[in-house]
Amino acid sequence: MRYLPHTDEEIRDMLQVVGAADLDGLFASIPRNCRRSGDMDLPEAMSEWDLNRHMNHLAAATAATPEYRIFMGAGSYDHFIPAATTYLMGRSEFSTAYTPYQPEISQGTLQAIYEYQTFITRLLGLDVANASMYDGASALAEALLMAIRITKRRKVAVSTAVHPLYRKVAATYLSPAEFDIVEIPYGSDGRTDLGGLGNPADFAAVAVQSPNFFGCIEDLQALGQAIHGDPKTLMVTCFSEPLAYGLLKSPGSCGADIACGEGQSFGIPRSFGGPGLGIFAARRQFVRSMPGRLVGQTVDKDGKRGFVLTLATREQHIRRERATSNICSNQGLCLTNAIIYLASLGGSGIRALARLNHDKAEYLKAALKKAGVAVPFESPTFNEFVVQFPPGFADTHARLLAKKIVAGLPLGAYYKELADHYLLCATETCTAEDLDRLVKEVTS
Repeated sequence: MRYLPHTDEEIRDMLQVVGAADLDGLFASIPRNCRRSGDMDLPEAMSEWDLNRHMNHLAAATAATPEYRIFMGAGSYDHFIPAATTYLMGRSEFSTAYTPYQPEISQGTLQAIYEYQTFITRLLGLDVANASMYDGASALAEALLMAIRITKRRKVAVSTAVHPLYRKVAATYLSPAEFDIVEIPYGSDGRTDLGGLGNPADFAAVAVQSPNFFGCIEDLQALGQAIHGDPKTLMVTCFSEPLAYGLLKSPGSCGADIACGEGQSFGIPRSFGGPGLGIFAARRQFVRSMPGRLVGQTVDKDGKRGFVLTLATREQHIRRERATSNICSNQGLCLTNAIIYLASLGGSGIRALARLNHDKAEYLKAALKKAGVAVPFESPTFNEFVVQFPPGFADTHARLLAKKIVAGLPLGAYYKELADHYLLCATETCTAEDLDRLVKEVTS
């Protein structure tokens, strides 16, 4: 069945209005050598039940929980999602609501954003949070652009311990504008080494990640002191696992000027890689350089509480040359999902869950060490860490995959010097039996 809502007569009338002889005339401005000349190579149409069988066959080729035991994080983490979160997100008031273009009739959406902003500022120890970026990678790129706008400098430094895909996205944003990105190496402990940074005054910002891509917890206090050797240079702290700040000191309390990263851990399903939630917070003095938008609380003429779109520095709201970002929308549903999840856990629940994640990973790390597996980085970690398996472990990795065990992420594709190194992750979804079985399988 073809879903074409217009009749041939309606199409002819529309073409006549725009002055085109036929549908091909709509694309006359596109050179013929840039157009597809033949039909697309697509299979024949299927019946509904044949299509369902085909989709089930494709799905069976993917390693996904709960059928597989997956010990891999690397920016996307398997966490239990409270039933209340799933139920509330399924309600039409949330699932069909869109962005608050008309604040006077979007009070529920605006309040959800306001509550989210409040929680994020408390979690990250900063003054203002926006609503929001697309994902952690775009949030980092926007943070670097924001630092360039504030300082008027054209060079930034980014730790190589920052998620490799985040760094690629940042380069995609900055390179076409001819901004320079300097990479800072990581040391033998798996943490950022600022020894070769040089003069901080050369940079608009220095970006680090904690916990970093290797799971190592950076010494943000010491890094902040070094970066702020020049008071104009901004410290950008990013993250891919915000749950860690249920235990760790907040970036703001350690000197970060901007904190940004991925919020998928806050009740958002992994969903084969997306969607995500770009968290972004900064100090108050930089609020007018922030991308995205900001919701505030006020009172109406009768003294009743209300919520308003306080700051919207995107192209649809202000002149393009004054826009701070071309990100046009906030991740409204993911944001609402996150605040429902966080409210469900509460402050003590987040601390307890963070502790559980830390302890599960430490249990696995200690068991692997006892079994003779090398753990090259001795820095403290959160819920993931790097191990070095003997050469040829790729065959074992494939064998375990056949047993429905994903034994970490091989790091050689991202860091040539880390061949035979794997990034392992353990969250609250892993049982002690799961962890013991993994140790037994990788060392047998």
